[in-house]
Amino acid sequence: MKDNEETLFALDIGTRSVTGLILKRTNDEFELMDVETREHKERSMMDGQIHNIVAVAELLEEIKMTLEERHGKLEKVCVAAAGRSLKTERGAMELDISSQSSVYQQDVTPLELGAVQSAQHKLAFETEEREDKSFRYHCVGYSVIAYYLDGEEMGSLIDQSGQTASVEVIATFLPKVVVESLISALQRAHLVLEALTLEPIAAINVLIPPSMRRLNVALVDIGAGTSDIAITDLSTVTAYGMVPIAGDEVTEALSDQFLLDFPDAERVKRDLSSKEDVSIMDILGIETMYPPEEVLQPIRPVIQQLAAEISSEIMTLNRKVPKAVMLVGGGSMTPEIGIQLSEALGLPENRVAIRDIDAIKNLSYSDIQPGPELVTPVGIAIAAKEHPVEYMPVTVNGDSLRLFDVKSLTVGDAVLASGLSIPKLYGKPGAAIVVTLNERVVSIPGSRGDAPSIQKNGEPSDLKDTIAAKDNITITEGRHGEPAEATFQDLLDEPPELQITVNDEHIVVPPLYVKNGEPTTPHVELQDRDRLECRLPSSISEIWAAMNWEKPQSNEAVIYLDNKAVRPASLKNECTINGKPANMNHTVKSGDSIWFKESYTTDITIRELLEQEGIHPDITKHIRFNQEEIAMKKNMLDIEKNGTEASLEDSVSHEDYVKTARNVSSSTFIVQDVFHYVTVDLSGSANKKWDLTQNGIPAAFTDEIKEGDHIELILTDKNQADTEKRSAD
Repeated sequence: MKDNEETLFALDIGTRSVTGLILKRTNDEFELMDVETREHKERSMMDGQIHNIVAVAELLEEIKMTLEERHGKLEKVCVAAAGRSLKTERGAMELDISSQSSVYQQDVTPLELGAVQSAQHKLAFETEEREDKSFRYHCVGYSVIAYYLDGEEMGSLIDQSGQTASVEVIATFLPKVVVESLISALQRAHLVLEALTLEPIAAINVLIPPSMRRLNVALVDIGAGTSDIAITDLSTVTAYGMVPIAGDEVTEALSDQFLLDFPDAERVKRDLSSKEDVSIMDILGIETMYPPEEVLQPIRPVIQQLAAEISSEIMTLNRKVPKAVMLVGGGSMTPEIGIQLSEALGLPENRVAIRDIDAIKNLSYSDIQPGPELVTPVGIAIAAKEHPVEYMPVTVNGDSLRLFDVKSLTVGDAVLASGLSIPKLYGKPGAAIVVTLNERVVSIPGSRGDAPSIQKNGEPSDLKDTIAAKDNITITEGRHGEPAEATFQDLLDEPPELQITVNDEHIVVPPLYVKNGEPTTPHVELQDRDRLECRLPSSISEIWAAMNWEKPQSNEAVIYLDNKAVRPASLKNECTINGKPANMNHTVKSGDSIWFKESYTTDITIRELLEQEGIHPDITKHIRFNQEEIAMKKNMLDIEKNGTEASLEDSVSHEDYVKTARNVSSSTFIVQDVFHYVTVDLSGSANKKWDLTQNGIPAAFTDEIKEGDHIELILTDKNQADTEKRSAD
């Protein structure tokens, strides 16, 4: 062998078969020298996991010995962990941001990692693992599905503000046991693991070089039992996935429909691609020629189901239709799978293509039948050697870990692998205070808990920082936040003010502060469940209290009106609001002018006392008498002062008792009452006749008067009246 030549031995250990190949590397050129494929003698593999290490090791050794007969001693091998053994799970995490002004960049990374850890724990429970064993899964990548702010989807959380921020992710995990059982099988077959990769990475590395990964492309490896999916975008591999349906379902449908054993059905499936008539001999020995369409028609629903499952998983992983889809693996030769998949995704047919080893650059071969089933084995040999997945030893809080290095690893990956709970590393917020302010419940949060202190090799670090082999990471939990502290004034953005004028001086009156029913100050410390009220003073008395003024003591007189104590204003009015009489309990609003007079008497009339208390003792009727407008007023109350009958004009003094009773008979007026308000000229009335009418109708003195009535009293000469009467007769 030349100095620049290298022989690569690779094994693709699948669910139904194992493929071994020899690849010769010369500088950057590769030549496929030999391929050997053997099917498992029993069900030794399930979903990419080795279930019978001894049986698998025997098959590996058979392939090794066969290839050794043709190419010499083989001791080292490149292998891949099956993509179908990858576990995909969704996770979510929510963060309370009510106590901070906005979401910071340093909040987002732990939020995402917390969601990944949530998916990791969920996966552990689903596989009957205890929560503290969730770190048995390597996270090989995750994608953010969506960010949410107060339940509404957002493109980014940075600088957003609200009550809660949350994220939903889809994360991919590789069980450590998959790799461990793979290494055990190789050791039994007397092989040394030279390099390890993941099957989706192997296929992507040879078909989609890094320069093409800025394109959003889906690679689907359709095998016998499962279909493995990898997504590229933004110059990296963004997601992995798997669906538990593949080529065997189509083969089984052919077997059932045409009574074929499984190998014959597999041959028929391949022959359908030739578009020629297909010869089928069933288990009864009857051979029949069928046009391809007659064979396809009964199995087309199974092909459509396979395409639907794959397209659904692609959309779940990618959240949009990719630009193109590449198909590899033996199952990609399933008839019409490309057409059905393009229809399911809404892509043009030429954007879904089957790729075989001819698409691998710098690869040559001879005497080997190319096909899409060889892409992954060749990729394993090349990718495992050029981009091997290695174990990276690190230490987290004194515990030694080996991380599965499938991507650029960060401190956050090391924390996930260590089993430490990311949410628990952050200090809890301090206890909140809940109070009621003006019938509205207000929550006052405690201070935020501190982020954990992270050091890498003794230097401050961050969850997003990359790590290298043998790094020593130390994480100390953040301190818990302090309990909430607040004063009454802290809850008010801008306390209300009452602006009034008192004795021509402009006054700004502060609000009243009430805590649990008692007056207080704006600087009082609040306690949980306090009931608070902040409002403007509504009366003169409350204004004096808010301003801490001494209430006026100049009027100490008290009169008992209908057994209620009344402090009357004087005849000169002790207090006015906007020029109108008032007392200390009168309502005041912003802009009012209040005036207090210093000298006054305490004697007032009963009428003034009643009017001060809002009682109107009179009833008034407006009528016309002989075209003259008249306002008639009558007292409706019977009044007693100190037990003796009194009138409205009688004065009252300190500690007088005034009692009122409504006089129902005084509430009506009769025609006779009019003459108390008018003067009638009675000179010469002896020779005149009286005509009294109400609204043009003859009236009597006892007739009741209503508002607006017209009363007329007409005097006429008796002789003239008699003459007019005779003429009328």
